Amino acid sequence: MYKVDTHQHFWNLDEVAYPWLVPAYGPIYRTFTPSELEPQLNAAGVDKTVIVQAMDSYADTDSMLAIAAQRDWVAGVVGWVPLHDPAEADKKLDDYARNPYFKGIRHLIHEESNPDWVLQKQVIEGLGLLAERDLTFDVVAVFPKHLKHVLTLAEKVPELMMVIDHLAKPPLDESERKEWRAQLAAAAECPNVYAKISGLNTVTPDFANWTCEDIKPLVDFAIEQFGPHRLMFGSDWPVAVLAGDYAKVWAETNKCLVDLTSAERDAVLGKTANAFYGLDL
Repeated sequence: MYKVDTHQHFWNLDEVAYPWLVPAYGPIYRTFTPSELEPQLNAAGVDKTVIVQAMDSYADTDSMLAIAAQRDWVAGVVGWVPLHDPAEADKKLDDYARNPYFKGIRHLIHEESNPDWVLQKQVIEGLGLLAERDLTFDVVAVFPKHLKHVLTLAEKVPELMMVIDHLAKPPLDESERKEWRAQLAAAAECPNVYAKISGLNTVTPDFANWTCEDIKPLVDFAIEQFGPHRLMFGSDWPVAVLAGDYAKVWAETNKCLVDLTSAERDAVLGKTANAFYGLDL
C-alpha cells in the first residue's frame, strides 16, 4: 500500500518572498529544497507527497509546480489564487487547471487581519469557482478564530471538498480544548469536510520531548469524529523541524494509529489522500 504525505512545503528564500518567515523562526528560517526531503521520505517509506503553498503568491505556486514536474514522488500541489478577486481567480484557475499536478487552493487565512476574511461574499464566490472545477480547498482554520467558519463554508459551498489543516491547531488549555472539540465535531458532521493529522508536534507542551502520548488524544478524537476515510497524514515539514524531525513525526503518528485495522491505517496514510486530491495512484 502506498504512503502519502499530504502536507509538506518547500521555500527558497533566494527565489520567492515569504514575509511571514522571519529570523525569530530559528531553524526554519532558511531555504528547504526537495533534495533535503527526499532521503527522509525514503527512510520513512513514504511514496508520494502533496506540496502545499506557503505564501499567497503566484511565485510560490509556480515554484511548487516546477518541483512537481522534476520529482516523481510529488503527486500533487495545493497552490494559491486570489479568492477575494473572483474574476482574477477565474482566469488563473483556467491556467493552473491545465497542469495535472494542480489539485487545489489554500490561502493563509490566519495572516489576514480580518478573522472573518473567508466569509466575505467575494471569497465565497471564489470558493465556488473551485467547486465548479472539482478542485479542493485546504482550510487554515486556526482555533479559535477560524475553525468555527468551516461549518458555514460547508453550508454555503456544499459541493466544495475541504480539508482542515493540522486539526485546526488544538489549544493546550483544557477549557479551550473543550470548545475546539465542539467546533471540530460540528465541522465533521459535514460530509464534504476532511481533516489532516498534521502539525500536531508544534501544539505540544514540550517541543523537545513530545511523544505519541501528547498527540494521541487529539488523533483519537479526530478518528472518532471523521473516521479514517476522511483523515489523512501530513508531516508539515519543514515546519515540523521546530519540534523534532521528519522521522519522529512519521514514527510517533504511526504509533497513534496502532488501534486501527490495517485497512483503516491504509486510509489515513494514503487512500484518503488519493481520493480527496484525485492523485490517481
